Formats: sequence, C-alpha cells, structure tokens
Amino acid sequence: MRFHFTASNKPMAQQRLTELVEAYGQHGPEDCDVIIALGGDGQMLKTLKASVEVNHPVYGMNCGTVGFLMNMFHQEDLVECIKKAETTVIHPLAMTAHTIHGEVHHAHGINEVSISRESHQAVKCKILIDGIERLPEMVGDGLIVATPAGSTAYNLSAHGPIIPLGSEVLAMTPVSAFRPRRWRGAILPQSADVHLTMIEPDFRPVSAAADGTEIRDVSAVHIKMDKNISYTILSDPGQGLAERAMQEQFLF
Repeated sequence: MRFHFTASNKPMAQQRLTELVEAYGQHGPEDCDVIIALGGDGQMLKTLKASVEVNHPVYGMNCGTVGFLMNMFHQEDLVECIKKAETTVIHPLAMTAHTIHGEVHHAHGINEVSISRESHQAVKCKILIDGIERLPEMVGDGLIVATPAGSTAYNLSAHGPIIPLGSEVLAMTPVSAFRPRRWRGAILPQSADVHLTMIEPDFRPVSAAADGTEIRDVSAVHIKMDKNISYTILSDPGQGLAERAMQEQFLF
C-alpha cells in the first residue's frame, strides 16, 4: 500500500512524519493509495481540501490536541488499520464573500462558514433563506452555518446543536445574539441557499471565514452546500464521524 504523508509544523507531528516515511516511504499525492494527515483537525481540513485534486481518501492520525476528525496514532499496524477503516463521504459549504471594496472571494468550508465582528461594534445583518427574508436584522458577535461534520466544532462551542451525519441538515447558530433576544438559531435543509447582507458594513466591519480562510470587511456573504465536491475520510472501526458525533451528545 502506497502512502503520501502530510504533517503540521508541530514538533510531534514532524517527528511522526519522519518515522513513518522511514518505515513506509513517501509517494507523491498522485501516486499513492491513501493520504495520511498527521496533526490536529486543522491539518486534516487542509489535507482534505488538497485531496480533491487527486481524489484519494484521507486517514488522519492525531498528533495535536482535540483531533475530532483524527484517529489514534498507528505505525506498525498502519496498513491493517487502513484496510479495516470505515469510509465517510462529506461535502463542504461554498462561500462567496463580497467586500465593501468591491472584491469577490470564493472559499470552501468543511466545518463551517461564519461571520464575526472585527471591532467593538456588533454585527448587524439581514438573513435570507432561499430568497425569503427570515430575519430583517440579526445583531450579535457573529453567525455560524455549520455542516454535520463541523457541528461539533465552533458551532458546538457557540451552543449550537450537534447534527448526526446523514441527517441532510445544516445548523445556523448565532454567536452572542443581542437581537432577536431569544433567537437561538435554526436548522436548515442542506439544499438551503443562504444570503447574509451586512447592515452598516463600513461602520460595523465584519469578517467572513470558511474554516481557516478569512475575508475581511465583507458586505454580503452567500453560503450553499457544494455537492459537486466530495471528501473521503477513513476512520478506525467503531470510531467513524457518525459515532463520534453521537458520543459527543452524551459527554459532560
């Protein structure tokens, strides 16, 4: 079995990279069977996005802290673990962000697309779903639209719901909402076409982020799931993303 190893810059990940390359060799991303990501969830997201170009599955091994998307570290039994691994296919959110300077930026978010305030001024935005105005004005620190795979990340820390994989929905979760006072967000179908229009974007500067890709000074953001892009994640038996999401709902 041919592997292509990637690793974060953390010392532990770099040490593991050296050990694994010595044991299994290093093949190019085009010539491998499986891409191995070493590090935390950030490295996994980066590797998954790069995997689209070669259409290979990604198996992550935790050399970081949380590592929700990662497996335990394996070296001697790596090939056997890959052969037994469960497969999960996920799709990202496509973000189109317009800035107050007239620029248009595109990015994909595997976990979420979010907006957040850049200054002491709160975010004010209008929310349209499938062309229908659902909130004329949301005021708060920000707003998250999360995929099922990303619902246990930033979305969960903002008290958003954990979404089981395969449920075909997205979570829309406000961050410290001030208005509407009692609004706690919404569950949207994955087909939802989300438009966020900033109110007073010059006075209330807002940034938009798709995972780690941040665009500053946005005036409008369009979010929609991109079913044309697929990422394949390999997980140890009994520890697939669906099971991990279930486990998260019973942690205290």
